[in-house]
Amino acid sequence: MQTEIKRHVTNARMSRAVEFGNLVFVGGQTSDNDDSDIRTQTRGALAKIDKYLEMVGTDKSRILSAQIWLSDIDADFDAMNEVWDAWVEKDCGPARATVEAKLAGPLLRVEIAVVAAK
Repeated sequence: MQTEIKRHVTNARMSRAVEFGNLVFVGGQTSDNDDSDIRTQTRGALAKIDKYLEMVGTDKSRILSAQIWLSDIDADFDAMNEVWDAWVEKDCGPARATVEAKLAGPLLRVEIAVVAAK
């Protein structure tokens, strides 16, 4: 049985969201306010995730896994988690990994990717 792959908000390099079967893959999201603090950047990335999940007919309560990259885990882990904890649905915490990484832009502090069920 073949399942269709649906790609959303695409360009030559990537898609922002990809549907396959009952799964939705949202690529790494960053804030549009890349010169702001970690809380603002985290809220911005999570708002984009909400938008893409809604676009494909699901929501954050259906997130299965999340990967979070921080440019400075020592400085930003606790503040990022404050925003994350306020955003994630009660009793719906996904499997999650958080690591430190050099991000695509020098002012970026956080990038988040998720996989959700439809």
